[in-house]
Amino acid sequence: MKIAYDSQIFCAQTYGGVSRYFCEIASRLAQAPGLDVSIAAPLYINSYLQNLSPGIVTGFRGPGAGRFTSVYPRLFLRGMSLALGDLMLRTQSPDVIHETYYFPYSLGPRRARRVLTIHDMIHERFPSDFPLGDKTSRYKAVAARRADHVICISESTRRDAIELLGLPPEKTSVIHHGFGLMTGGKGDLVGEGPATDKPFLLYVGNRGGYKNFFRLLEAYASSPQLRAGFNLVCFGGGAFSAEEHERVARLGMTNGHIIQLGGSDQLLSRLYARASAFVYPSLYEGFGIPPLEAMSHDCPVVCGMTSSIPEVVGDAGEYFDPVDVVSMREAIERVVSSESYSKTLIEKGRVRLGSFSWDRCAEETLCVYRKLF
Repeated sequence: MKIAYDSQIFCAQTYGGVSRYFCEIASRLAQAPGLDVSIAAPLYINSYLQNLSPGIVTGFRGPGAGRFTSVYPRLFLRGMSLALGDLMLRTQSPDVIHETYYFPYSLGPRRARRVLTIHDMIHERFPSDFPLGDKTSRYKAVAARRADHVICISESTRRDAIELLGLPPEKTSVIHHGFGLMTGGKGDLVGEGPATDKPFLLYVGNRGGYKNFFRLLEAYASSPQLRAGFNLVCFGGGAFSAEEHERVARLGMTNGHIIQLGGSDQLLSRLYARASAFVYPSLYEGFGIPPLEAMSHDCPVVCGMTSSIPEVVGDAGEYFDPVDVVSMREAIERVVSSESYSKTLIEKGRVRLGSFSWDRCAEETLCVYRKLF
């Protein structure tokens, strides 16, 4: 069987969960007997591709790809990569094309069976969080209709895709993401951003819209126990905006309470390992890797009971209603005020991690390919 992955995500992401997902699958399937696996990416900016075994990737990293940060150069590179990738796929004539993102047109030979992975339905559930004119939802619907089979990364995403895109249930299946431990340890944070001697809660990622960060600020600010005993460390997502600074001041807090950091995976790893709790207030996730990252570092997880989050976290987290600030505050307080309860969550997290592996993700994906013939 000849399996090909198109160039879409690899000329759009330097790093990111979607491109990593395809690299993890392709690298494993390339080792299986009887399979010819290729990624048709004639021009790419993705860094993960450079770590794959020789023979998987057809193409090369665009010259000066790291400088493709403005709109027009990236659009030019993307257009060139898609056009050349279409010709490449037609030449290779694969049996299966797994489309790596949402595109309105069919790439490669028409005879190939097509698979699409839907990672979330955030654009459909929270359209106001995206610019006017964003075409992701429209292109996703077109690509999903074109596909012979649609993989969803959680049952929650599958339900939403069936409801919002009108997909026949029999055309869909659920294959959970795998999970790989990050590098790092419990060392000091010296040299990688400001350290804090005070215990802290950890928030990771972007903070806008459905990520529900402002409610976390309110929950933290409304708790004398949390304000007195813990900092709130926010990793990633860029520096605080003027609106965020204003909200922090309005809630009577200072930069001494809330710390924003960015940096390497090694720093993030050490933050997970030192945090008193990882808090995940998001209103919606297609899957949600950060809680698994926290579990892998023996950090108790406190999270919203919504979308795919309970599906991933299972019994290894303390849950709250993400639209209820009091519920959020009380859940965090329950975890940080009880060492024995925190240890219970940590033990359950270690067990929960065993449910997710890239090997199983690749095996189940290959079963989907084979069922198309």
